[in-house]
Amino acid sequence: MAKFFMLFVAPAAILLTSVLPAQDVAAPAETAPAATLALPETDEGLPGSGPIRRYGWFKKLWDQRRGVWAQRIEQDQNAVVFFGDSITQGWGDHFHGAFPNLKKANRGISGDTTRGLLLRLDRDVMALNPAAIVLLIGTNDLEEKAEPQTIADDFALLLKNIRAQSDVPVIVCNVFPSSASKSRPADKIQEINKLYAKVAQQHDHVTVLDTWTLFADEQGNAKREEFPDLLHPNGEGYAKWVAALRPLFATLGLIETEPTTFEPEPGFEMLYNGKDLSGWGFRPKGGEVTAFDGRQASPDGRYVAIGDRIVVTTPREGRRVQQMWTTRKFPGDFVLKLEFRATPNADSGVFIRKPQLQCRDYPLAGPYKDLKNYKPQDWNELVITVVGDTAHCTCNGEVLEAALKLPKTGPIGLEGDRGQMEYRRIRIQTGS
Repeated sequence: MAKFFMLFVAPAAILLTSVLPAQDVAAPAETAPAATLALPETDEGLPGSGPIRRYGWFKKLWDQRRGVWAQRIEQDQNAVVFFGDSITQGWGDHFHGAFPNLKKANRGISGDTTRGLLLRLDRDVMALNPAAIVLLIGTNDLEEKAEPQTIADDFALLLKNIRAQSDVPVIVCNVFPSSASKSRPADKIQEINKLYAKVAQQHDHVTVLDTWTLFADEQGNAKREEFPDLLHPNGEGYAKWVAALRPLFATLGLIETEPTTFEPEPGFEMLYNGKDLSGWGFRPKGGEVTAFDGRQASPDGRYVAIGDRIVVTTPREGRRVQQMWTTRKFPGDFVLKLEFRATPNADSGVFIRKPQLQCRDYPLAGPYKDLKNYKPQDWNELVITVVGDTAHCTCNGEVLEAALKLPKTGPIGLEGDRGQMEYRRIRIQTGS
């Protein structure tokens, strides 16, 4: 993989353009890298079975970057480690302003493969006692003619080795789309991502982020406006990646940790108290509600109270449909307001007495794909006005449902299905 990129989410701060020079890292010490850091000359005795690159430019870059990192082990302790190939290297050592208050360490090497990460894991990543690992790897394996199963086998060994040492949270980013013209056809990438998801299901504290759907066009390839060479993201592409990571970082307590204040409008009462799941619970079919009063999370951990928001976490299985309901029911007219933030392609919903209003990452997951005011991976406001047996529903002022039919009474519910969804500022005005 060539040497490219960088990023950030703040609008004016993302200007990564194309070529990231190898000297983005400071020059290593005059002495050559230690033998333990050098790329082995042969595959003999090495873990994994996929390709390892040994081109001259790659060996030089491997030695240079690892030589510098060996001198930063103490400095980079407890960082969030970004681990991967040139797409990761493209952030640069300072990540060009991304996540400014988060301690980060870039451990990407342009051209690296999944097996290469296996060789580097202990010294480059685990020695830092990372707070979390963001993992993106696999595209270069395809260029080296590796089959998806071989790539997934090395990926499985990588996760196994991480778990053998630590319960550190791992965010697995789907392999980004590219192009058959880059020896990275869509069907192969999709197969890798499916295999990765199956491997991830076997481990705790591993979250798969759907960065494939985030970037793929209708044919499953990269878009030139985000990947000018159909392989490496430009500034716009990196900005979308940053936005996609932000909700997961927040859930892990890595960012957005400062308490927030919010005063509901006169006449509104909060349905979430900002500290636990009191007033909410599961409602088995035909059974009584199981209340979560005083609890920080549902028994299975799917619904979690974190600061000012209720988080519907990403299910290990990829998809799992569940609902959490208010213990109260709401007859009569009311206005329900709330804000939500979705990871890419997330699927959730808000139940109004019983019927469901789809609450999703609308541009990717639908059904309201043409909204002009929706903010991907950011906070969006739903306003649901119920008069009699009809609900008028908007998102950021745009109509989703003009006349959703409802029963006469019932609770409010939040669904979990696919991806992560956060809800905050959940409030209701009754008696109008």
